[in-house]
Amino acid sequence: MASRRLAGRSRPQPHPLPPTRISGAGGGGRRGRSDTVDGVGTDLDRGREAFGRREWGLAYAGLRASEAVVPLDLDDLERLATAAALTGHADDSDVAWARAFRELARRGDGPRAARCAFWLGVGLLNRGEAARGEGWLARARRQVEDGPGECAELGYLALPAAISQVYGGEAAAACEAASTAAGIGERCGDPDLVAFARLVQGRALMRMGRTAEGMALLDEVMVAVVGDEVSPMLAGDIYCSVIEGCNEVYDLRRAHEWTAALTQWCEAQPDLVPYRGHCQVHRAEILLRDGAWPNANDAAMDAYERLTRPPPHPAAGNAAYLLADLHRLRGEYTRAEESYREASRWGRQPQPGLALLRLAQGQTDTAEASIRRTLTEATDPAVRPVQLAAAVEILLAAGDLARARNAAAELVEIAADADTSILDAMAAHCTGAVRGAEGNQPGALAALRRAWTLWQRVEAPYEAARARTLLGQACRDAGDEDSALMEFDAATAVFARLGAAPEVTRLEALVRRPPAAPAGLTVREVDVLRRVATGRSNREIAADLVLSEATVARHVSNILTKLGVRSRSAATAFAYENGVV
Repeated sequence: MASRRLAGRSRPQPHPLPPTRISGAGGGGRRGRSDTVDGVGTDLDRGREAFGRREWGLAYAGLRASEAVVPLDLDDLERLATAAALTGHADDSDVAWARAFRELARRGDGPRAARCAFWLGVGLLNRGEAARGEGWLARARRQVEDGPGECAELGYLALPAAISQVYGGEAAAACEAASTAAGIGERCGDPDLVAFARLVQGRALMRMGRTAEGMALLDEVMVAVVGDEVSPMLAGDIYCSVIEGCNEVYDLRRAHEWTAALTQWCEAQPDLVPYRGHCQVHRAEILLRDGAWPNANDAAMDAYERLTRPPPHPAAGNAAYLLADLHRLRGEYTRAEESYREASRWGRQPQPGLALLRLAQGQTDTAEASIRRTLTEATDPAVRPVQLAAAVEILLAAGDLARARNAAAELVEIAADADTSILDAMAAHCTGAVRGAEGNQPGALAALRRAWTLWQRVEAPYEAARARTLLGQACRDAGDEDSALMEFDAATAVFARLGAAPEVTRLEALVRRPPAAPAGLTVREVDVLRRVATGRSNREIAADLVLSEATVARHVSNILTKLGVRSRSAATAFAYENGVV
């Protein structure tokens, strides 16, 4: 079933309007039908009882079997629509909502008819049937627009536009509309509307930069969800939206906590279909970050399989992207490229992962062009930090120190405003990498040690090991070879445990202790001299060693001084005579 989350990664879609609250298993309807022949009463009773127990598969089977013999009444139609939706039978859910709407409209019950029409319209929109979906939403509005007074449906109908405003640069207007809707929900005694509206309001506040206020509202909403105060249809959407909100502001602690709660919620209702795929995507993201790569792979595969079942959902692109990242990190480059392409087919932007793949494949120019375009087009604050971090790595590899420095500086500003450990870690990591390329070893070491500490704090072992690799390089550039080898060794052990084959290979080359350098040259100066001897320019050497041209020029000057020669050609002759090349 299509997602009804307040999400920004795909095209924003309206949240669902929860169905009219229905009483327990036996409430409402023509109760005398329990005595009808041919098992109709038995099927109906079983369906109602299963619905009350939240056994959605049995509820759907019983209600549908009863409907095949004798038309269901309104309460049972709504039960059938809900159970069908929760078990992934979208077409049957649509039919039940439409039938309930027509009967309610005929009876003149506008608000309840509006709920049915709205739910049907949102479901159609989420499955990409925009024309039909908008038509049903228009029907919903018509049912209440000339009503005699305030009703909860007016609050629900205000929220789809508010959701669009959140992602359309009008977060303040969205916040005001959601606040008004929450007030309607409180006056009408509708806890679903209150929770829904406060969710939208919280996400809007976060988009306005008022993260603490927004997160406080999301926490309040989650208390209602965990306390079973919200209907199942809406509860799943709230779980997913809150987790995405946490990820947007890099609040990993809350993302972990609410993902665990979502997992338990899904496991308590084994017949649920719509939310399991999204739940597995969130689990895969956390497992990948935590270094549990085999489990992350299993969760992402499960999510992709679930999200591509009819009716498929664009969030399958997120699962494909996660699989692509895992393949890339493990050195499975062909499979990574296939998965990035699959993510793109589902509408998921394959950057910056694809650019990092090109860098790993040695296609530095292609990677640079991709990341520069991505940075130009990127406007979503939720993904900007990840793109900037990738840009620093790629631009340094391409020798574009100025742009790398600018990207790192922007990331530092974002981290200062957000005040979260993971963004602080990203900013320190990129700052250290840039300082190392500039030849500022003391500054690089300070920033990278802070980055390593922060990555450890958020339990991100892969990134922590990458920070130690850079620390080792900075130690080596400072002439401290023993410390460099210790850092490389520690990083290698982590990469080997994770299965990060490319990083292990890279470090194996770094840890080979070079022969004693002639003429008092440092290890870095030998690296530079070796490249001078092959005829490479300072710019090309800078790109090879991820240094600035100014740093390379200083190394060349030091080399000439130590060798007692005046030209690159004389230095080249020395290199060949002394086995440097």
